[in-house]
Amino acid sequence: MKKLKVRYKEFILVKNIMENIEIQELLQKHCKEIINSFISKDIDFSIIANISNSSFHPKLPSDLQDSLSKFSIFSLAGYTFKSAHIKDESLCFEAGFGKDNFGSLVKIPLNSIFQIIKDDNIIFINTSATFDNIVKNPKNNSMNLFKSNPNNKKFT
Repeated sequence: MKKLKVRYKEFILVKNIMENIEIQELLQKHCKEIINSFISKDIDFSIIANISNSSFHPKLPSDLQDSLSKFSIFSLAGYTFKSAHIKDESLCFEAGFGKDNFGSLVKIPLNSIFQIIKDDNIIFINTSATFDNIVKNPKNNSMNLFKSNPNNKKFT
């Protein structure tokens, strides 16, 4: 029982660290720098992303959407790589899905990217992407704005 309590405390500590806004911002910045570096150097790569907050335009047909898992891998090579760019703190790229190669513009928030992979080597990992209640846009979080005001310190 004691070992279980220790593991639970460790889990809570890690969860608190990963939910920390400053840590999230550092991870997002690092992710952005790696992706921008790969794109500028023409280095193709893959990502594993939590697609819960991702968007597809046009929307994927329901059979294709249902075939994606919560954590999906995307290989950015060829045309998909050439279309890749970062916009509004999200990785955007065009990709084809399914046997008919249904085309869609994919937009994945940087803080939803769990891993960046190159040739089966993990280059970057963001464990905060695994938490469902993670703040997806830390800079626009109203609680952060509230806390950042020195006059509100007595309320936090």
